[in-house]
Amino acid sequence: MTTATPTTTPPGWVIHPPVHSRQLVNATLPVDLSSTTYRIPYRLATGPVSPGDILDISAEARVTNDLGYNVGVGWHVWVYDYTDPLRDAGPWRRVSPLRGQNVTPNMHHMALQIRTLWQVPDDWPAGHRPFVVMRADAHSTAWKKGDTIAVDEGYGELIVTHWARQRTQEGA
Repeated sequence: MTTATPTTTPPGWVIHPPVHSRQLVNATLPVDLSSTTYRIPYRLATGPVSPGDILDISAEARVTNDLGYNVGVGWHVWVYDYTDPLRDAGPWRRVSPLRGQNVTPNMHHMALQIRTLWQVPDDWPAGHRPFVVMRADAHSTAWKKGDTIAVDEGYGELIVTHWARQRTQEGA
């Protein structure tokens, strides 16, 4: 009996080593009525990419609700062209589905997990570096000014694996 050896890289593709970050950027999410007060729990810059490449993105964080009322939390993944990470340069592109769930007082802790594949679009400048960002927001009809929920240190990370098409010298 023979067994097949699994192929780790499909023909025509090159896998670059994953890049990851466990550095928490924002340790709180402000709670308000709308769902547009986003904060960034995790972010990182990848290496250069080209149109048609694929980024395999996995993000995770954990929030804690100590407020005594239900809080809706939404999270998603965005990408922008890396030019100045301190100013969060754009334009921003949402590359994942929207996720959301209520964290109740009894639940107390909630994991925010998301994974997505993003194919670099044709209008992406070849060789530019994408900045990958996990964004989250918190909202409730019971909110009071100044309320926040915690994004817990040590319970999250952002991992990006870059799949690139093999390119010949002429077609690089």
